[in-house]
Amino acid sequence: MKLDKAAIPLGLAWSSPFARWQGPLAEMSSLDLAVDVTARRLATAGLDTGRIDGLVLGMTVPQPTSFYGAPTVAARLGLDAVTGPMIAQACATSAAIVQAAAVQIESGAQEVTLAVAADRTSNGPLLIYPSASRPGGAPVTEHWVLDPMRQDPATGQSMLDTGENVAADEGYTRQEIDEVTLLRYEQYRAALAGDRAFQRRYLVEAHVPGRRGAVTVVAEDHGVYDTSAEGLAKLAPASPDGVITYGSQTHPADGTAGMVVTSAALAREMSGGAGVARLLAVAFARVEPARMPKAPVPAARAALDDAGLDITDIDLVTTHNPFAVNDLYFARRTGFPLERMNPYGSSLIYGHPQGPTGARAIAELIEALRERGGGRGLFTGCAAGDSAGAVVVEVTD
Repeated sequence: MKLDKAAIPLGLAWSSPFARWQGPLAEMSSLDLAVDVTARRLATAGLDTGRIDGLVLGMTVPQPTSFYGAPTVAARLGLDAVTGPMIAQACATSAAIVQAAAVQIESGAQEVTLAVAADRTSNGPLLIYPSASRPGGAPVTEHWVLDPMRQDPATGQSMLDTGENVAADEGYTRQEIDEVTLLRYEQYRAALAGDRAFQRRYLVEAHVPGRRGAVTVVAEDHGVYDTSAEGLAKLAPASPDGVITYGSQTHPADGTAGMVVTSAALAREMSGGAGVARLLAVAFARVEPARMPKAPVPAARAALDDAGLDITDIDLVTTHNPFAVNDLYFARRTGFPLERMNPYGSSLIYGHPQGPTGARAIAELIEALRERGGGRGLFTGCAAGDSAGAVVVEVTD
């Protein structure tokens, strides 16, 4: 989908820190987390929230009261007249909420749309489906988070299987995969330099309520394990005879991320003249069964085609890469250098809370482009169902 009007004000794309599941965000509803972090960012930016006339909520893991969706989040942010949809598209949810928000701006239906995504993989719900016809009336159960990781109902294969299948198709070696993993860890360390100077540009601390009024402040990613070439080499494959280890794949996490989407003129005003990140295109794609890591390539090509661009016109790329295999495949199929992808880390390192993962990568992309004085960037990332989403942006200061 080509976009002509929609833009993000610089400074108004943000993310909470991500916490490895069963970490410090495990007991906080992702709806509460979304409200807490979004309210803090909007207040810090000095945005007149009375100008917000739409909200899109992205969420893939049900939470208490989540049936009410976007209107509840809007009401808790003081946006009493604002409503909107709740969207779930696995790890492509962020691209989907960007598209939904941009459509409102492109059509003129809204002037300022808030796009927020949040998920908590910790303590995921166990669903019980009544089945009176079964012996003894025993119900059918589904663990909302764990069961989809184990099996795609369309293929019968797991998420890990998709990574191993692509590695086998392409002939990737364990050494190649570990080298990409180590590069991503080194890039993430660059985001921590100078007391996390880069991350402080977009990360918003989360305040987790405790007993008797106590509050735990989560200001940094939690559960990122340091690594080395020697450490990666010692890890056993995650599946027999495989080439992917627990070091070269991501981990489930909890978090939230969001952005303000408006017209380019309003975006420049809201950024105080700092500049805008124009949204040029959003696209989605799906590949052959059980080959999920391949999907970011056709999604990226579709978005670039819609924007009238080629990969050679792109300065930086960020990806949702649950496996290092994803980035190997992308680099080799597009020719884009691995070193110019994910310059400050990626979900491979800090985890993926599904819905908000892409929004954080987009926020990082915008800030990385700002740091280099502007330019064009691409986010692309895979999602369940052998699919992917992609977003093309252009930052001008």
